[in-house]
Amino acid sequence: MVIPKGSLEAATLDLFESADLPVRRSSTVDYQATIDDPRIESVRILRPQEIPNYVAEGLFDIGITGRDWIEETQSQVESLGELKYSKATTNPIRVVVAVAGDSPAQSAADLPDGVRVQSEYLGLTERFFAEKGVRADVRLSYGATEAKVPDIADCVVEITETGRALRAAGLKIIDTVLTSYTEVIANPAAAADPEKRRAMGQILTLLNGVLDARGRVLLKINVSEERRDAVLDVLPSMKSPTVSPLAGGGYAVESVVEKRMINLVIPALREAGATDLVEMPISKIVP
Repeated sequence: MVIPKGSLEAATLDLFESADLPVRRSSTVDYQATIDDPRIESVRILRPQEIPNYVAEGLFDIGITGRDWIEETQSQVESLGELKYSKATTNPIRVVVAVAGDSPAQSAADLPDGVRVQSEYLGLTERFFAEKGVRADVRLSYGATEAKVPDIADCVVEITETGRALRAAGLKIIDTVLTSYTEVIANPAAAADPEKRRAMGQILTLLNGVLDARGRVLLKINVSEERRDAVLDVLPSMKSPTVSPLAGGGYAVESVVEKRMINLVIPALREAGATDLVEMPISKIVP
């Protein structure tokens, strides 16, 4: 397995830790690691830009990288599914076209032939502008891309989660090249091996179980026979609440609730007749 170093590193290591697949290495600068799990022989930690090619070449069976780098490298890999997390949020990143805030351009198609473009994504950028019918002078940027407008570049193609850094640099977004989640990818030959494919699927189940549990809590309540229906009417759930009879009469009710709603749900349940409300964290949800 190969996992990403850099901006995704901390979030990825935290995800594996929460999935009971902790990544062990001798130091934070060690590129080799292990996971104490019989399905995973070895782990490397490398830049996400490189991972699609290495997985395609068969140097690794399975890897984690962004859709942006899969598209940039056009690597022949099999996607096993998205992992909906990024370095700071659960939102995808976007690869966007940004220009100076006072530019009259409203989309990439408005930019003139010969427009100077700086980006880490040479392939994606060249293909995007060609599709728009714009002959662009695309140059590789090694960083601080947003600082190159207007002296070095007329526009940039850059990643963003919120757009905040681009706005702070005085730029405005005029187009989106790609929306990118983190993905689990596999070497096609490895994915065709039944034993390896089964192991990959099991690992993906654990990782997605953690992601599905984030932002949700388990709510446990008691309610009388008379107030049961009123409580169930205001209780949200993933599918259907679990209702069990209590020895002394009434019911115990359990439901998974989104954490962001809990400040509204608990008072409403109390008013509907629920008692003994308990909110509990959830580590994994596996449908």
